[in-house]
Formats: sequence, structure tokens, C-alpha cells
Amino acid sequence: MRVLAWHVHGSWMTSFVQGPHDYVVPVDDERSPDGRGRAQSWDWPASVREVHVDALRDELVDVVVLQRPTELELLERWTGLRAGVDVPAVYVEHNTPAGHAVTTRHHLADRTDVPLVHVTPFNALTWDNGSAPVTVIEHGIPDPGPLWTGERERVAAVVNEPVRRWRVAGTDVLLDVAARLPVEVYGMGTAPLAEREPSLVGHLHDLPQAQLHAAMAGARAYLHPYRWTSLGLSLIEAMTLGMPVAALATTAAPEAVPPDAGVVSADPAVLVAALQRWLADPAEARDRGAAARTFALDRFGLARFLSDWDHLLKGVTG
Repeated sequence: MRVLAWHVHGSWMTSFVQGPHDYVVPVDDERSPDGRGRAQSWDWPASVREVHVDALRDELVDVVVLQRPTELELLERWTGLRAGVDVPAVYVEHNTPAGHAVTTRHHLADRTDVPLVHVTPFNALTWDNGSAPVTVIEHGIPDPGPLWTGERERVAAVVNEPVRRWRVAGTDVLLDVAARLPVEVYGMGTAPLAEREPSLVGHLHDLPQAQLHAAMAGARAYLHPYRWTSLGLSLIEAMTLGMPVAALATTAAPEAVPPDAGVVSADPAVLVAALQRWLADPAEARDRGAAARTFALDRFGLARFLSDWDHLLKGVTG
């Protein structure tokens, strides 16, 4: 079928477009957030086709995958179609509520014509979904391969815009760990961290996606410091690389990391102790990482993700 979807979250979209369908992605002259078009730093198949926003009205699509509230209006303005009325549609909620943790009502809560897809059971539980039909399709990622070497006695973390997203991303926790252990941080906008923690000078990296996994896999272990976000794909990617992981016990992380794959705790001191042990014991780090990879491939494999989505899209389009 022909699927219209905006390029919003590059890593999630990279998995989504690996399916058997044709994917139409809006693009504008500026490649703005509403018209990014094809990814510039991820490898997408030829089945993903850019269509300029001015030409979308002439494009025939079978289903629309929405990911932001504004896309309901964009869809009608650019195509003349109303989601759930003139064209089948689903809405993917990638995030935890930005408001109150358990009373925030989803903006599609009163609609029954657009199924609401959450990316974790935790998100589905936390949002007030009202009468909206709810499905959970957990993440799935392409297998980057067992790249872990652990050759560097350092702890890797991936955090985009860590200063702007300070407590949400657990940046304060990250810096506290960095003051005790050798840490390296990957992601966009990490440079300001060097002013707050001198030990990070020379260990802040904004790498293209194609280089990120190999770089991460050279570190001995992975730290996931996030307080309040949906389950980060970087955690799943680290596990699939074969890295032992230490994660704050928040949102969906406790279900994503089994005991033999790493340590999950709400106490940062517990995470530090585990990371210290792995830095000193590469054999344990290797064994934990192997268990993490096995679990991640089983639960977050790409084939399961695409099968779940194919089943949902077929159901929506009849």
C-alpha cells in the first residue's frame, strides 16, 4: 500500500520504512521540520519517495501515519483529506506526557476514528487515552551487528541536546557519573557539557549515524540516564551492539533490560557501582553484553516490528 508519513524521528522512521510498502514523505524547499523529506544521515530504501508539499494534493495514498498534533491540520491543508474521515489514519505517540504524569489527556482521546499507537506499554498506561482505540507497537531496530569490543575503559552515553533537556534527559545524573568515572557522550549539542565537567573535554562527539554504532561499541559499557522520556532507541541499540547497560529505573527501562543484561536502578550510586565493576572486569562486561544482545534481538527485532505494523495498517485500511 502507499503510506504517507512525515519524517519526524529519524531512527524510528528508518525502521518503519523497511517494510513492504511504498512510503510518501513530504518535502519543502527549506527541508523544514514539516518537510524534511528523505533522511540525509540514515540509509533509507528506494521505496521512500519525496513529494513536495505543493504536489501532495495530487498524490493518492492508502493510509496516513501521523506523529504530531500539527499533522492533522497539515494533512487537510496540503491534501484536502481529513484523517479518519476521507483517508484511513493512525497516530503514533512517541513520547511520555509533557504535563502531569498520569492525568494528561491525549489530544486524540475523544476520537475513535484514528487509532492511537503507543511505542511502549508504559506510555499507553500513563496517557489518558479516553475512548481512542489504543494499540502498542514496541520499537524494532535493524541489527547493527555484535560490534562491541569494550577496548576503551570508558562509559558511553547518547544524549541529544543535554543542556536544554537537562532533568528530562538526566543530564545532571550523567555529569555526576562523569565526575566519578571516565565517560564519553554522543549526540547533538553536547559541546556545552565540557564547561560543566572538565573530564569530558575531548570526549564529546556528534557523529553521523553511520559512524555512531562502531564508536559506541568501543566503550566498555553504556549508561542510560534518562528520567522521563519514552524508551530511547539508543538503549536498545547499545544492547544490540552487545554492550552491558546501566539504566535509571524510569518509564519503560525496567522491562527493556533483563537482570543478566545489566543493572536498572533508581539509585545512581547503584549504577556507578555496576559501571565500576564492568570497567575493571571486561569478562563480566562481555557476558552481560551478550545477554543484552540476545534479549534485544528477540524483543526489539525489526521483523517483529514490521509484522506488527503491517497487521495494523491492513486492519485500518480494510
